[in-house]
Amino acid sequence: MAEIGDTAPDFTLPRDGGDTVTLSKQRPTPVVLFFYPKDDTSGCTKEALGFTARAADFEAAGARVFGISKDTVAKHEKFRDKHGLQVPLLSDAETEICEAYGVWKEKKMYGKTFMGIERTTVLIDGEGKIAKLWPKVKVPGHAEEVLDAVRAL
Repeated sequence: MAEIGDTAPDFTLPRDGGDTVTLSKQRPTPVVLFFYPKDDTSGCTKEALGFTARAADFEAAGARVFGISKDTVAKHEKFRDKHGLQVPLLSDAETEICEAYGVWKEKKMYGKTFMGIERTTVLIDGEGKIAKLWPKVKVPGHAEEVLDAVRAL
């Protein structure tokens, strides 16, 4: 698992809309990465809508927000369009970045064990260091809590 104070693992990932995002090219802008399990599921939709509702506030605070899951860019675009999402969604189809950040974990549901993304948010400061981590995110109020942390940088 990535730890507070570590240099954030760099990446270049495809995003909705057909472009790519490289983490290191975002500097010196702080970055929020919210890792989520799956497009268009209840909790993931609520989380993405929470960040969308605060998108202007994050921008005013000088930070960029990106959602990351293993869903394809095409699925991300359907998800974005269906819910009017305003945060870029990045596709980590091979889960390499999820593994680098330590969010690709063994999960259990209905008695079955499988690998999946543990809902986690990472705040990266303008120098590329991990400033704050939120593992096992509970969605209600989460975007506001992350925004407060961005403002406190």
